[in-house]
Amino acid sequence: MQIYKTVAEIREALAAEALHKKIGFVPTMGALHKGHLSLVEKCHLESDLTVVSIYINPAQFRPQEDLNRYPRNFEKDIDLLRNYHADLVFTPDNAQMYPEGYCTWVTVEGLSDILCGASRPGHFRGVSTIVLKLIHIVQPKLMFMGMKDYQQIIVLEKMIEDLNLDTKIVRCPIVREPDGLAMSSRNLYLSSEERQRATCLIKALKKAQMMVNEGCLSSSILISEAENIIKQADGKIDYIKIVDGSTLQELAEVHSGARMMLAVYIGNTRLIDNLELLP
Repeated sequence: MQIYKTVAEIREALAAEALHKKIGFVPTMGALHKGHLSLVEKCHLESDLTVVSIYINPAQFRPQEDLNRYPRNFEKDIDLLRNYHADLVFTPDNAQMYPEGYCTWVTVEGLSDILCGASRPGHFRGVSTIVLKLIHIVQPKLMFMGMKDYQQIIVLEKMIEDLNLDTKIVRCPIVREPDGLAMSSRNLYLSSEERQRATCLIKALKKAQMMVNEGCLSSSILISEAENIIKQADGKIDYIKIVDGSTLQELAEVHSGARMMLAVYIGNTRLIDNLELLP
């Protein structure tokens, strides 16, 4: 496994490989867990060359958010990636990705200012910009992303389509703890008591899915029930929405492909999750 810190170095390393091998790519911000590693494993199985990036992107954090305390464990991450057959790891610093005078940004209009985008203005501008830069640098045929960040996938798929990029996103299932909590680097922020309460997210989603299976298709009723479950666990609701799984537009009634999306604060930690309610 080779580690590269500059754009020029990784471009040179990949130049010859790209002619003969299908490059797979997993973009991460480090603090790797089994969710990330499942992406690396799938990338290894479906690609000829597995490239992983580790870069905490400042452009997707708002000033009051957790950029400075975001989990960092570079040496452990590198050891894990060796065990999971990563071929190249790209670990740029801010000077590489946003050199002095940088002023170019990417915005996917209509998808970036709803759901998490409404709560975190500018977040998806930062995500879209850094992912576009990484795609240009790595030139992957396949990019592997987890469906916990479902809105992110929809935003990036639209960016790829609109800009005619030769990269396909491979959607990968959410990896969960035994009690159902979606794996996330931010779970490290939770106290033991908060960790127990955090299961209210999956409980709310599963309750909604069960109600749909029993014939309830009213979004307002389903959302009200989910709100009750989260409030009983002292969770602070950012949003709970039922949306079309392709367009992210809110639905008054559940139809095929509908998905419940939620963001909830447990203590000071913001967690997100989602679940398809009706295949």
